[in-house]
Amino acid sequence: MNTTGSHDWLYTRLGRTALRVSRICLGTVNFGGRVEEPEARKLMDHAVDSGINFVDTANMYGWREYKGYTEEVIGRWLASRASLRDQVVLATKVGNPMSEGLNEQGLSARHVVAACESSLRRLGTDWIDLYQMHHVDREAGWDEVWQAMELLVQQGKVRYVGSSNFAGWDLAAAQEAARARHFLGVVSEQCLYNLAVRYPELELLPAARAYGVAVLPWSPLHGGLLSGVLRKEAEGRAVKSGQGRSAAALETMRGTIERYERLCADFGRDPAEVGLAWVASRPGVTSTVIGPRTPDHVKEALHALESPLSDEETARLEELFPPVGRGGAAPDAWLT
Repeated sequence: MNTTGSHDWLYTRLGRTALRVSRICLGTVNFGGRVEEPEARKLMDHAVDSGINFVDTANMYGWREYKGYTEEVIGRWLASRASLRDQVVLATKVGNPMSEGLNEQGLSARHVVAACESSLRRLGTDWIDLYQMHHVDREAGWDEVWQAMELLVQQGKVRYVGSSNFAGWDLAAAQEAARARHFLGVVSEQCLYNLAVRYPELELLPAARAYGVAVLPWSPLHGGLLSGVLRKEAEGRAVKSGQGRSAAALETMRGTIERYERLCADFGRDPAEVGLAWVASRPGVTSTVIGPRTPDHVKEALHALESPLSDEETARLEELFPPVGRGGAAPDAWLT
């Protein structure tokens, strides 16, 4: 992994911490079912060899095979190359159901600690760099959550704690509770944020900036909606972009997406590059979580980072995808 010289532009601090991470984070949600293990290992090799040092997963990823599968794939990859674990900032998540067991989900102290132990075994590592709460658990008080996280940090099994899919007030509540315990608390927040979903700008992003919390947008292309879905449909190659949240949003946003793809053509740029470049440029954004299926997708993400939008391009995108309150969609409009 090259982390010096010409790659300096690729790295930044993780929020208020001193930890340096790449501004592109390799998400692994597609591993298992969409990306088989041999291809996943090649993809991860390509990413780290290109300078990406930030890898994100979750304990329940790989559910198309079985929950925990993706962590096992990453664990075998980490074991395959000497010193690779020391080079990678490894993030995983806890909170989503792992089975039908009564206590196999949520953020109880019991589940947080037990789930961490299981993730460590699957990943084949002694520590997790960033342990993220996958969703807020309103049945678990913050004293209970922080008690569990403090234990894991004290034991050296977790370095930092992050959150995912939190509201702005959840972030504030978590941080104030951590502050009362003299604990570092949340250092990062993963949120759904892209041109089509801008409601995090209302409260979440301001809260994150106020508390020094890194913002890690996931689904920056909204499941392929912003990657040239109409062109891919016409060419018969809309694999992921014709499914899930992309397909649902397209039903109501087709006119806007048609204009978006024409606008990208006017720019002389690929729609995926434009969408990624926009997210990466937003105030408060630390690292963009991508979910590639091929090494070419990684190359495209890095190219987008190296090719920022001009002021004119940004202004035209703002007209097409206005923020909430200026014509933009309501917060729950595209949450499918």
